Amino acid sequence: MIRPAKISEINEILHLAKACAAEMIKNGIFQWNEYYPSKEAFENDIERSELFVLEKKQDIIGTIVISSYMDEEYRSVEWLTPNDHNVYIHRLSVHPMHQGKGYAQKMMDFAEHFAKKNNFVSIRLDTFSQNRRNQKFYETRGYHRLGDIYFPNQSKHPFHCYEMVL
Repeated sequence: MIRPAKISEINEILHLAKACAAEMIKNGIFQWNEYYPSKEAFENDIERSELFVLEKKQDIIGTIVISSYMDEEYRSVEWLTPNDHNVYIHRLSVHPMHQGKGYAQKMMDFAEHFAKKNNFVSIRLDTFSQNRRNQKFYETRGYHRLGDIYFPNQSKHPFHCYEMVL
């Protein structure tokens, strides 16, 4: 079941994020680290009612942020649609023990349905340039790769921006 996250679940959400970061680092993907994602980022997501969790047998096994807020880093990207009614996906994660079972697909289905139901014109996101698996995942879903942005606290490598027009 996918549902809004609660502030009381912040420690469980952080534990999940750390497990995902450790798995990525183990696989040579330095996308998440001790700075990102932060407790403050998740708390802000919950406060804005933008963080959703995937629950299985009362355990949180995944997260996704569905936001209408455009981060400053995205301003330089030449998007396919105007910057006035878009949704942004952040912090999509599935616990390593549950990866490869279609849960990320379910969360993206949820996000895409949410965006269509709320009349957004597109869905935008970024993914790490060194994470080929994620790039293939989004491209297979119909997202178009656009420009690159940088998050120096995370990596010297760029993050590719993607958009899907609804």
